[in-house]
Parts: sequence; structure tokens; C-alpha cells
Amino acid sequence: MTNRANEYSIDRTVPELSYGVLLKHSAGFADTNSRGYFNIVPSIIDIDFGLFTNPSIGLEYPIVSVSQLSDSLILNCPCGESKRKMCSHQFQVIQNIIRHPYLRIFFDTAMRKAKIIETAKNYGIDDEVECELYFDLVYLAQSYEIRHKIKELVRFDKAEHEALSLKLLPQEPSKPFNPASDSSKKIVAFTKHKYYEQISAEIIEVETGKNGKIKSPLLILDPLELINNTEVIAYVKFYAAVAKLQNVHGGGDAKVEIEALKQLLLNPLGLEFYFHDKIISDTITINSLKQIELFPLKNDVQLNVFQKEPFYEITGEITIRDKQIPFKELAIRYKYFIELKNKWYLIPNTDLLRVIDYFKSNNEIVIIHKSKFDEFKSSILDELENQISINYAFIKAASKKQIASIMHESDIHRIIYLTDQEHFINITPVVRYGQVEIPVFSRKQIYDKDQNGNLFKVERDDQLEIHFTSLLLRQHPEFSEQLNEFQYFYLHKDKFLDEDWFLGAFETWRNEGIIILGFNELKKNKLNSNKANISISVNSGIDWFNIHVNVKFGKQKANLKQLYKAAKSKSKYVQLDDGSQGIIPEIWLKKFADFFNAGEVLNEMILVPKINFTEVSELFEDEVLSREVSVEIENYKSKFTKLENIPEVKVPDNLKAKLRHYQEDGLNWLNFLDDHNFGGCLADDMGLGKTVQVIAFILSLREKHLNNTNLVVVPTSLLFNWQDEVSRFAPDLKIYTNYGANRPKSNSEFSKFEIILTTYGMMLSDIRFLKEFDFNYVILDESQAIKNPESERYKAARLLKARNRLVLTGTPIENNTFDIYGQLSFACPGLLGNKLYFSQVYSNPIDQFEDVRRSKELEEKIRPFILRRTKKQVATELPAKTEMVIYCQMGEEQRRIYDKHETELRDYITAKDEAELSRSNMHVLAGLTRLRQICDSPALLKEEDAIGDHSSKIDVLIDQIRNKSAQHKILVFSQFVSMLDLVRKELVHFGIPHEYLTGQSKNRAASVNEFQNNGNVRVFLISLKAGGTGLNLTEADYVYLVDPWWNPAVENQAIDRVYRIGQNKNVIAVRLICPDTIEEKIMKLQESKRKLVGDLIKSEQGGGKMTKEELLDIL
Repeated sequence: MTNRANEYSIDRTVPELSYGVLLKHSAGFADTNSRGYFNIVPSIIDIDFGLFTNPSIGLEYPIVSVSQLSDSLILNCPCGESKRKMCSHQFQVIQNIIRHPYLRIFFDTAMRKAKIIETAKNYGIDDEVECELYFDLVYLAQSYEIRHKIKELVRFDKAEHEALSLKLLPQEPSKPFNPASDSSKKIVAFTKHKYYEQISAEIIEVETGKNGKIKSPLLILDPLELINNTEVIAYVKFYAAVAKLQNVHGGGDAKVEIEALKQLLLNPLGLEFYFHDKIISDTITINSLKQIELFPLKNDVQLNVFQKEPFYEITGEITIRDKQIPFKELAIRYKYFIELKNKWYLIPNTDLLRVIDYFKSNNEIVIIHKSKFDEFKSSILDELENQISINYAFIKAASKKQIASIMHESDIHRIIYLTDQEHFINITPVVRYGQVEIPVFSRKQIYDKDQNGNLFKVERDDQLEIHFTSLLLRQHPEFSEQLNEFQYFYLHKDKFLDEDWFLGAFETWRNEGIIILGFNELKKNKLNSNKANISISVNSGIDWFNIHVNVKFGKQKANLKQLYKAAKSKSKYVQLDDGSQGIIPEIWLKKFADFFNAGEVLNEMILVPKINFTEVSELFEDEVLSREVSVEIENYKSKFTKLENIPEVKVPDNLKAKLRHYQEDGLNWLNFLDDHNFGGCLADDMGLGKTVQVIAFILSLREKHLNNTNLVVVPTSLLFNWQDEVSRFAPDLKIYTNYGANRPKSNSEFSKFEIILTTYGMMLSDIRFLKEFDFNYVILDESQAIKNPESERYKAARLLKARNRLVLTGTPIENNTFDIYGQLSFACPGLLGNKLYFSQVYSNPIDQFEDVRRSKELEEKIRPFILRRTKKQVATELPAKTEMVIYCQMGEEQRRIYDKHETELRDYITAKDEAELSRSNMHVLAGLTRLRQICDSPALLKEEDAIGDHSSKIDVLIDQIRNKSAQHKILVFSQFVSMLDLVRKELVHFGIPHEYLTGQSKNRAASVNEFQNNGNVRVFLISLKAGGTGLNLTEADYVYLVDPWWNPAVENQAIDRVYRIGQNKNVIAVRLICPDTIEEKIMKLQESKRKLVGDLIKSEQGGGKMTKEELLDIL
């Protein structure tokens, strides 16, 4: 019965798995270079099921079962590792299944079906419905076979066609029997070259008798023709070696000839070897050919040195088949072979050949006088000892006491020396015995003198050196081919510096205690020779999670600056302090990039803001999180995942407003974020009261924070709105407006106020002292002003210091997804990563490729920190009609023109008495009209000094239309047709479809119908008199009154074009007012002095009159 504690399930099938998905389910990172990692084999395997083990490990490796269901995998492993994620055995087995086609096919339906159909074609049943029912999938050793179930079913492809033809069809008449064709064979015969003394070889075709012996006739074959008639590489090399021996001229090249003979020694064709005895015949005949056997000769040559006063005698011997044969008894054949009882042994290299040749030419003995022996030994024998064993018969083996006097066991070290040789790296294994270094492949012995001056010999540790050699042989397949070739192994530099090889090899050697020298001295090599040792820990700070990343390459540690540079450039090489370059594993390079995208580097830590808790949870394994961090993350998840049960806070008593239910929710949400020191974005639709919610929030902060000085940054057009709403809803809030040419350029008085109100322009101008003050909150209204992270506004805003931050906007995204980055990177630093990361991961995939998965992922990420309610969502709480004012602050030139005309009119009125004013009533009214026109735009005046068309109202209005027109239809009213013409010009410039209606318009009905029924027409420009009555424009839900009218009833009639029977949307009416002008006076008069307003209306109609005092009051 299955133990469910040993199970782990993955909600994907094998074809759906990727390495990235596996890592999310893995408890750690596997060393895929370890012995037998990809040697997993099944003990039982069937479709969608298998039991797996690893024969490289043996019985210690548990049996891992894999069961595949329709949409998931279930893995069972009885090892003791935790199954919260896949254990190492489950991870290894799944990797093997994905990697090896002979395993994967049992779990990959599409792959299996394709292979079965491919086989079915040979039987002509590939078009059969469910043709896979006719075949079985059978596992073979590291392979598989698709077998048909019906035994009698005949395969009929090209190959089978030929076989069946031979078996079934009548054959052509037989040709006459040629007995020679069945009894001939090829042999190789060695001979001397026709013109030179060098060895040569021939390939001969001969006949054989019944006894198997060769007989005439014989035919010498051309090896080049044989090469042309074969495609087997081994045969080609064999024939080429024969051709090479035939084409050696003059003195010959011993190395070339020996290499050719080595190829013949491999004998892939299994041919017999003969030598041509020229004593019998100058030419090759059957009788002159003598059969021989060829064998390689091991380099078992030894020179023996005897001391015979006053000389030293040196003789040589060679060991063949465990028998020592003195040089004088050697029979040399064809220069390169030693003959022993019809067995020829190939001398393996020219160095050994020279030694034998020398001794054979010197009567097999060398005698040196003792006066020359030391010199002979150091210059000749010591060098020979690299390849040949030299036995000094007069030197005795060391006693234990003598050995102990020069070294202990701890003095024996294994060393690998690395050296350059053109395009190759030589790898020389050496053992250091005390102070003496002995290359493993040399024949050197260890000699020393005791305190009495007696020479002694220390035996080398054969077992240690054999183990050392076998360890190296396992590191690369090419090494076994190089054994006994040189005193070193070698690899091409590209293969050697392949980090997948040398890092693993070096780690294995170091784990064995082997010293590696020379790596840093290799030419054009700056790589560090150590594998990256990486450890991560995550601890909790006040507002941040502190990520400690420790990456070491041997003794060298990579600092975060170096790692950041590598991750940013996507380079797996990290520059280290010693000048070397560490190699970062590919999987960690991606992780480091994610770490840096999630936070900021400070000293040797990555600081990830706690608002980014989901990212920390996804990026880091549970094992690296401190207990405190784990508890915090679980707490954040429980509170922010669904945002349910947000604690209610009491509406401040001193708030002079009744909050609607959704506004109370907004107040609760703002306080909830504040409790966790998280910023946010209040993104309610225009007209839903974002300002009053923030005012209530600032009031509530009084009881929570001792420092409650909050910076509020607004567009200039909203400066007076904020002043007005603070004075109405929270008159006891201490507010200071940092605005105007005469403002103090200092923050010294800021701490006395709860609100420092300023504009984006002033923020830029005053950033020098604003950034030095520690605010409780920095609140940005109409925060789309900082949506561009490259803008000066954004950069200045990021310099401001505050405990927390908040942004307000009715349009968090105006053009594309990237709009949200600038605003939230200010309010919630770190939540969205850096700019490049956000572009690559979110904004580009969403905007350019409509990536639904990324869009949903981003929405989930920012959802807790953005509160947006539309008018439609809270319609039941809204009044049917909401009226509001946007103040439009004049620019310098517009204000200059206005002040000039106001002064002229004031002076004119002041200079007249009541009677004179009564007679010049029309002149006064004309002056008042000019002031109202200047508030709209100086361009409405046809005067020379009014040149310039800058209008703060047009700027604000067009900004509002561009933000609102995508979702809402808009009416724009003005008393002045020329003002509507200016607005119309801007709409055309921005490509906003619109309709236009004035008293001069001839087809009113067509314009109204187009606006009401054409979804593309978003704006309707209407003169107040032309559209005041008789129109039904219920498709609109926003009304902008560009200029106030004396009579509020006229304005109400304009608003009622929208707010009437048939309107099912909430209507927002917006008045644009220039502060400190006649417009502001008109608006206040509408509210308070109804009699005076009535007199103004009568005056314009030619009926009433106004006193001098009343006229001066409205200026």
C-alpha cells in the first residue's frame, strides 16, 4: 500500500514540464555533473507508469515510482527527505524522463503516437483509425522498440522487398562455380622498400588451401583503390597506413612510420600478418612469406647501473610477457620490431627506439669512468629517467629510519601542473614526496643521503599514483587515448576552458586533496578555477526585507556591485577583486537578475521593500527565510490577498462633511495601508471626492503620528480647489500654501503646519529645501503628472523624504500600461521593480502583444495598493448631479493683460460720479465683458497689446477632455463663440472627433443626432445662448462651463441639456474659474448677493443699474 507521506504531485504532465517549472517544485539544486546523474533506468515501465532506480549508485538508491494522470504527475519516493517539494531523487528521475527519449516516450502521448505512425507506414496501416492499437512499446537497454502485435503481419518496405524477393521469387541461372572466389583472402606483408631501407607493407590477395595455408596465385592490391571502395572509417585508416608506409622516401620519418604501424596493429579487418624474407627471394612469393603475430610493446625498459671501480657499467633490458630480456639478446626486425619466437613487438616511440639503437650499436653496454659519471648522470641518465626506469644497483633501498628522516606521510602531495602548448593545455600529474616532485608518468626514483653520506633509494607509492592516474582518466574520454603517449594529458584550449568540464573536474580534484597549479598563468585566461559557492539568507528590517547574498569562488568573494553588473549585462562572468572572473551558473544568473529587479542594493545587502512581499515569497525558498520573515509574509498574505475585513476607523469629529459609504471605505483603506507603512494610489473617478477622503485621512493621522506635516503637490489649476475644500471641510487644519514669487525659500516653518500645499512647478523650483524636510506623507494629486520616469517632475518627487507616500488620480492609465509605473514606483517603491524590468516583463508584453497572463499577474500585484471606484460602481450613493469647480491659475502674460484692463476700468469708475456712471453704463459693461474674455483667453480681444493666445482654461479643459473622452461624452459651453473656436482648434490638433453648435449653425438637429448616436463623437462644443434650451443631450455625462454667467439659471439650463428625463448616468458639472478675477467674484455673488446679480442681469438687458460701490466690489 502506498505511503502518501512519500508522495509529491505536480499539476502538469511530462510534455508540459520545463526546467523552470521543475525548479519551482524542487527543494534544492541538483549537481548534474555528479557520477551517474543521468543514468536512471526503469526496473518496470509501461505507458504513463514506471519504477526507476540508479544502477550507478546501487542498492542505496531508492525505488522511485512515477504515475501520470490526465492532468498531473504523482511521484513516490521512500527516502527520508521532506516532500513539501520534490526530493532530490524525484527531481533526478523527472529530469531523466524529460532528457532521454527512450524514457519520455512512455509519458509523452504525442511523441509516442508520432513514432508509432512512423513505424506503421512500413506496414501500410498508418492511416488506420487508432493505428497505435496494433503495436506495443517495448523498453530495451537505453532504447525502445515498437513491435507489431499481429505475428503474421508482414512489413513491406524497400529493405524487406529485397529480402522477400530472394526468399520467394525465381532466381537467375547460377554462374559457373569458381572455387578460388570462396578460398581467397587478404593478408598484410612487411618488406623493405624497393629502393630504400625503410619498412614497407603490401596488402596481398592470396588463395588458401584446404589446410588453411596460403598458396599461389597472389595479387598485390592498391590501398588507395581499397580506400575508395569502403565507407568504414576504421578500414580507411588501416588502408591509409599501408599507403603511408609505401610512400616513405629517403631517410624516412620514424614518428610517421611508427604511427602508421600502430594503425596496422589495430587490425580492424582481422588480417594475418607476414614478413617477406629476401634471403629466399628478392620479390614477394608464396615461399618468401613467413607468418608472424604482431603485439604492442609496453615501455618496460630498464637500464641497470653497476659500480665497478674505477668505472660504472650500464646495461639495458626489456620486459616482455613478464620476462626480462637483455638488450644483447634482442632481435630487431625492420628497425621497429623486436622479434621473440615469431612474435613481433612494435617499439612504441622514437625515444625508446633511440635508446635500443644506441646500446645495440655499442655492444649493448656503456662504460663511464667515475670522474665523468656525475656529469653523465645529471645530463643523460636523469633526463632518460623521465621515460625509462634506471636501477642503480649499488644504491640500497631506504630503511624506515632513513625514510622518516626525509618525509612523513603528510609530506606526500598530489599536484596537477597546467601549462600552455600553442592551442592545447597540458595536464601533468605530479606527486611531491617531501621536497622532491616526481611526474607520475616518469620513471624517476627518489634518492637521498643520510647523515653519514650514504645514498639510499625511496620507493614511489605505486598504489597512490595508480589511483591518481585513474582519477584523471575518468575526467575526460580523450585521456584514455593519450595514456603512455606523453608524460601529461592534453586538451584543446576550448575544451579545457569549457566551464561545464573544468569546474567539475577541478572540484573533483580538490575534493580529493589534489593541488592545482598554473591555471592563472595560462595565456588569455582570466577565469577563476573554483565553482561558485552560493548561499542566501533573508532577514527582516523595519521597512525592508534584507537579502544577504554570499557568492564565493574559492577564497574570492564576489560583492553585490560585481554581481549586479554581471546580472545587468546578462553575463555569466563576474569580475573578482583578484582580477579573475568567476563563472555564475546559468540558473543563478537568472535568479540574481530577479533579486536585483525586486529591490535596491545598499552596501552588501539587497533591500526589498516589504510591500513586495509576494515577490520575496516567490523568489526565495522557505529554507533561506528567517522565521520572522516567514511569519511576516504569511501575515501580509492573509491580510492583503483578498482585502477583506479591513478595520473600520472612526470618521474624525472635526471633519465638516458627511462621508458617503464608499468614501468611508476609502478612509478605512488609507488607514489600513498606513498601519503597514505601505503607500497607495487612490484612483476614484473625477467627482467622487478624492480630496475630501484625503482631508479626512490627514485628520485621522493626528492621533496616530506625532509628526503630521504632510506635503500635498497639485497642478496649479487645483491649488485653489484644495484651499477651498480644506477651509470648508477641515477649517482647523493648519495649511500653508507654498506658492507665488514672494514665498519664503525655506522649510523652517513647515513643522507648524499639517498641510504644506504647493504645485508641481514650485516643487521643481524649491526642491533644494523641500527634499531636506522629513514629511509624514507626500501626496501627489493628479499624479499622472509624474507618469514619465524620465521627467524632471518624477525625479524631483523621488527626492522628497517622507514616512509614506500617496498618489491621487482619476486616470491611472492614460495611454499605456507604463503610465502606472511612474506613479506606483513613487507611492510604493520597489513594488514594480526597476524601469527596464517593468518594461520587459509587463508593459511591453501587455501593450504590444496583449499578453493576458502578464496582465492578470500585474493586476494581482497592484490590486491591494490601488483603490478605484467608478461613477457606475457607486451610482446608488451619488446624487444624480454633482457640481464642482476647477480653478485655472493664469500665467504671467495672461495676468498682466488682465491686471492692466482691470486697473483701467477701476480708475474709470473711480473717476466718475453716480450720474456720469448712469450715462456711461454701456462702457462699464463692455469693460466687464473684456475682463471675462481675458479670463478665457487674451486672444479673444482684438487689441494690439493682447497678442498671445496662452490660456490656462484651454490647457486645463483640453487635459480634462483627453483624460475623460475615452469613457465619457462631454459638453463644453461658453458664452463666447471665439472661445469655442480656440477650443475647437485644439481638438482638431489632438484628433478628437467633435460637434460644434453656435447661433450661426444651420442644421442643429443633425449636430445633435450625430453626437447622440455616433459613438466616435465624444465632445460637443456649444455656445451658451444657442444650446441653453430646446436640446436633449442625454448621451453626455460631463458638462464643462468654460466661463460663468451672471445669471445662474442660464448655467443650470445648460446643465439640464444632460440632466433630464432619459439620463441614466450620474452627471458631473464642472465650472472653470480663474481665481482672483471677476469670475471668482461672479461665482461668489451667485451664492450670496442675489440682488446684485439681478441688477447685473438687468443692466446687461438695459433695464437696471448698479451703484459705483457695487461696481467696485466686483472688480
